[in-house]
Amino acid sequence: MSSPTPIVPVTSVTSVTSVTSIVPVTPVAHEHLTALRHAVLGFDDCVDIAHRWGQQLAAVLPAGGRLLAAGNGGSAAQAQHLTAELVGRYREDRAPLSAICLSAETSSLTAIINDYPPDELFARQVQAHGRPGDVLVLMSTSGRSPNLVAAAVRGRRAGMRVWAFTGPLPNPLAAQADEVLAVDAPLTATVQELHLVALHIVCAALDATPSATAGEVTGQSVAGPSGPAQQPSPRRSGGSPVKGPLVVVGDALLDIDLVGRADRLCPDAAAPVVEDVVELARPGGAALAALLAAADCRDVVLVTPLADDEAGDRLRGLLEGRVAVVSLSGGGPTSVKRRILASGQALARLDSGGSGAGSGLDCQIGPLPPDLESLFQGASAVLVSDYGRGVTAVPQLRELLDRAGQHCPLVWDPHPRGAAPVPSARLVTPNRSEAAALAGRLDGGSEHLSSAAMSAPPARSVVAVAAGDADTLMRAWGVSAVAVTLGEAGALLSYGCGAPALVPAPPLGTVDTCGAGDRFAAAAATALGNGALTAEAVQYAVGAASRFLASGGVRRIPDPLQADNSRRGVQAADTELVGSAATGVTVCEAVRGRGGVVVATGGCFDLLHTGHIATLRDARQMGDCLIVCLNSDDSVRRQKGPQRPLVSERDRAQVLLALECVDSVVIFDEDTPAEILRQLQPDLWVKGGDYVGTDLPEAAVLARWGGQAVVLPYLPGRSTTRLVDQAVATTAAHPPGR
Repeated sequence: MSSPTPIVPVTSVTSVTSVTSIVPVTPVAHEHLTALRHAVLGFDDCVDIAHRWGQQLAAVLPAGGRLLAAGNGGSAAQAQHLTAELVGRYREDRAPLSAICLSAETSSLTAIINDYPPDELFARQVQAHGRPGDVLVLMSTSGRSPNLVAAAVRGRRAGMRVWAFTGPLPNPLAAQADEVLAVDAPLTATVQELHLVALHIVCAALDATPSATAGEVTGQSVAGPSGPAQQPSPRRSGGSPVKGPLVVVGDALLDIDLVGRADRLCPDAAAPVVEDVVELARPGGAALAALLAAADCRDVVLVTPLADDEAGDRLRGLLEGRVAVVSLSGGGPTSVKRRILASGQALARLDSGGSGAGSGLDCQIGPLPPDLESLFQGASAVLVSDYGRGVTAVPQLRELLDRAGQHCPLVWDPHPRGAAPVPSARLVTPNRSEAAALAGRLDGGSEHLSSAAMSAPPARSVVAVAAGDADTLMRAWGVSAVAVTLGEAGALLSYGCGAPALVPAPPLGTVDTCGAGDRFAAAAATALGNGALTAEAVQYAVGAASRFLASGGVRRIPDPLQADNSRRGVQAADTELVGSAATGVTVCEAVRGRGGVVVATGGCFDLLHTGHIATLRDARQMGDCLIVCLNSDDSVRRQKGPQRPLVSERDRAQVLLALECVDSVVIFDEDTPAEILRQLQPDLWVKGGDYVGTDLPEAAVLARWGGQAVVLPYLPGRSTTRLVDQAVATTAAHPPGR
């Protein structure tokens, strides 16, 4: 029998080389060991972090604290290895320590994945088990797993200290953790091997700390205090919303609307003559985003180049008392956009003070304010509002933004002529055309060709095109998520892997969408700064943008902004619009602005039947929009009795809005729609039924503004009361159970 191969001790990095010289090594193994050797050379910082973490665990776990750990794939096995060492022992006997591997909770994992979105896989367990002062360890070689990022956010919200083992920086998980142990190695295997080394250092450091083994026992538990241990505060308050300001960075503009009426054309050209012009000024660009963010946040700071010119002074006046301004030196004159509008339509736009069609990447600003970095470090969230003027391309500012995104949520609203988002961005929010232009540029195509893709055959839907563009942008930028806003279709959220999420928007009809993208980005940044998950933030932002448009959009900007109902910033937000009078008025104004005819009808519409459908369809054909005035639940009860309605007002409105012929639904609580009609002032009021030859009570109301009431015949035998009576009779004749 041959003698065994001698064991060569490895005591240093150089001894790895000696092993390869003694033991025959294949080329594949040599490559693997070489990668490991290179990674070990830069591992000193990781050793220090792992040792410190072990000492901190020695203070937390024996005093009644808990460690939760999670990972995917091989990292899941390492997370379980860590918890096993803590519950059992590493080298020396000690009391068992509370440690749970979330990746190994099979029943919980399968239940969650069956009932909830994939991102909730670990986040829901963290919410269930995590307590203030506990430690959450998340392991990922890439740092890009959405379920781990979501768990980190949920852990902070629970007041936990979040530690991340990752591969090279930057990555989304590192941006959400309180502290990071990042192995700078290109191979996944190398990262995993050094993660295991770091775990053993954590365990060794814990065991070497006297508090971990004081009162050690074998075979019995050690009772700790009833509450979690007091710990030094991490560099970011775990879980509770950070109380710093929302910081908006970007290109501030002055927007001016010149609003008038156009009833005739110039005698010497086919151009409208606009008369009775009124000038309305408001903040634009990043300044508009900051002002809209002030509807959600008490403290908003705008960082922008702001010139000492007339437009700049005017812009400062519009922001005064609402938004604090940190002015960057340089940047040229203040950009001004002037829209000429008549009858609700934009006829032309006149731009001045900006680079217009240029690349927008040659902005020259002076030295940055010395306290700018501390402002970013103390922010609850940072929003970059890029309008292509070049501010976001300044290298020193980009470096500060990238660092900011590693400790607080960073939302980037891009521009086709602007700079690429920094990798630490949590969410990038292009609109549909911006995403197409940016993706086309990254794929080597032209902006024109990429935009043309949106008019492709119906087989490629708007959603499919947006999903493809979002994936392209995710691969190119390396950010955590991209949300492409799709106008009336809502927003599409992509993490670059798996199926994207579509967040629908409530129907609004025809509205002026100016400022909707700024409202969306500002709302998303606010929600993320309050601890929301990315998906929650996008849902809230869709609702906030919809409410903004329904209430009049930028036309309301000169007035003091009213905050949304919830400052929490994570509520599902489409229900406020259903039945809103403001929505109906907005639709009416838009139609009248185009010279269209507004048609309205009304009723209970308790059980929708073919008679209703016929009336609604015919009424819509009489004009350019149809507004349905819907009796509220209380109004129906007063008219029909205590057993009605069968369907709630909210559900009745949703069903009506799903019909193509209905443009808006307005719920009223009175016995008659007279008051809501005075607000809408429709041109036609249509009723279905046997009213011919009788006076409609609404006719006198419409006569005040020259409106007309008309009657459409019902289909015979179709009514909700008849349907209910038939159902009751059928049930009586054939009781259940027979």
